Amino acid sequence: MTEPVISINQLQKRYGRDTVVDIPQLQVEEGSIVGLIGPNGAGKTSALRCLLGLASYQGEVRVLGKDPYHQRAELMQNVAFIADTAVLPAWITATQLLDYMASVHPNFNRQKAERFLSATNIKANSKVKTLSKGMTTQLHLAMVIAIEAKVLFLDEPTLGLDIIYRQRFYEQLLNDYFDESRTIVITTHQVDEIEHILTQLIFINHGEIALNASLHDIAERFVELDVLPEHLAAAEALNPIYSRTNLGNKTLMFENIPQQQLIPLGVVRTPSIANLFVAKLDRSAGGAA
Repeated sequence: MTEPVISINQLQKRYGRDTVVDIPQLQVEEGSIVGLIGPNGAGKTSALRCLLGLASYQGEVRVLGKDPYHQRAELMQNVAFIADTAVLPAWITATQLLDYMASVHPNFNRQKAERFLSATNIKANSKVKTLSKGMTTQLHLAMVIAIEAKVLFLDEPTLGLDIIYRQRFYEQLLNDYFDESRTIVITTHQVDEIEHILTQLIFINHGEIALNASLHDIAERFVELDVLPEHLAAAEALNPIYSRTNLGNKTLMFENIPQQQLIPLGVVRTPSIANLFVAKLDRSAGGAA
């Protein structure tokens, strides 16, 4: 059996008396595209920092079979990271960045980076300080693609980008980087734009996992019902996990209730990630169903 790309056992991260990450068990298999979704302050970035070896922690963490904190230099030969804030020197040009990467990274493919950049508006002598946020993100992506990393962590990678750059980013990510041997972990608030590419969904809140499921399991496990008024009492008797009102009409969400049982009561569908996120987190916070 193939070892998971990411394996967590009893991970805890504390800042003083505050526990910001508390994950008993978690595994991510090779070839997954994982959405790590949570509100501000939920522990997403802290969890990523542990996985990248940028923060100490309690418990056992393995990424590609290595301890991120104690084997970080070795691990980073096969792991890449794009954050929501640019960390490139403002004075460096695209060519100088390629020169630097070629000199320090054993797996850097300069020709691949140059091919990627040739399809953008980034010139060889363009300095980082002259680039828009979208172009800077493209420059980061060019470096990642050229490294051919086995695992890519993205922390709000399209934050602040307009819709065209956001769409282009994910198209380039799938077309130029991803294959069945690579794994991507994405944290974002803009869940609607990654919903169609995910294979695994993880909701995190207050540092704890509120949901961990494959997209296939979600389609099997959760269902939304736009309930007909005359069947509202019958639908509510089935114990929905969440409800909301739209223009006077009730929409209920159910877990582990067969769709066939709900079809006579109204219109059924698989909930969007955004609606499921609200339902699970509001419920865990004590929201009324």
